[in-house]
Amino acid sequence: MADLAARASTWWAIFQINFHEKLVYRGDFMLGTLMRFLPILTQIFLWSAIFSAKGESSGNAEIVGYTYYNIVAYYLLSTISRAFSSMPGLASGIALQIREGEIKKYLIQPLDLISFFLLNRIAHKLTYYIVAAVPFAIVFFLCRGYFAGWPPGHVLAAYFTSLVLSFMLGFFMEATIGMIGFWFLEVRSLLFVYMLFTFFLSGHMFPLDMLNELGGPWALIVKSLPLMYLAYFPAAVFLEKITGPELFWGLVVQVGWVVFFIIASRLSFHYGVKQYSAYGG
Repeated sequence: MADLAARASTWWAIFQINFHEKLVYRGDFMLGTLMRFLPILTQIFLWSAIFSAKGESSGNAEIVGYTYYNIVAYYLLSTISRAFSSMPGLASGIALQIREGEIKKYLIQPLDLISFFLLNRIAHKLTYYIVAAVPFAIVFFLCRGYFAGWPPGHVLAAYFTSLVLSFMLGFFMEATIGMIGFWFLEVRSLLFVYMLFTFFLSGHMFPLDMLNELGGPWALIVKSLPLMYLAYFPAAVFLEKITGPELFWGLVVQVGWVVFFIIASRLSFHYGVKQYSAYGG
């Protein structure tokens, strides 16, 4: 019990240090938040043009069950999802520390690499949303007409649960990729491929329901990947596009992917350290 209390005290101290460090860069957070909202205008105009091209009223026309208002609401919600699940610089940062030998401090001191980076990211996200709360509130207030209203309480609970799980999934997935640096000193090309697939297959660009129009196995393949839980799934839950047993099993699968990548990151670190040469730094 004493050991657990001491470890919790250490984690709390690390979290506080990271949190206060992130607050120093609150101006950068604010600018980044404003830049994040600029593509929203582009998407609104783009989808307006697409629905206008159908020759129908944008309020009545549908594409795979989504009206124009649904699409805009979906894109706004997917922006929230990606703000939770995106981990800029995490995998590349881990790989860089491995390559330059800085990772030695986690091996000779009572610090756990994965736990340290997790606390760092929690502090990062908390700071981001404290700074970004006002801009987000303004944007969603101005765009409130695109939403049909608040979903029922159980749907909201499922939505917030899926957001937390998307954060965990995004973190441990990128941490696992970063650990590949133990075997390959350069992982930037792999990260580029990962980010490319994530951008399109997470549902950030468009609802993944649209893949059903392609026919064949594409929709099934994409929805079998963990990437859909980074953006599409939380947004679809809020809009009640996923309900009932499908919602329950979706959350179960999302938890399963989180557990899988927790284990994968831990095993990668465990076996990576065994063959680590400790060059640099």
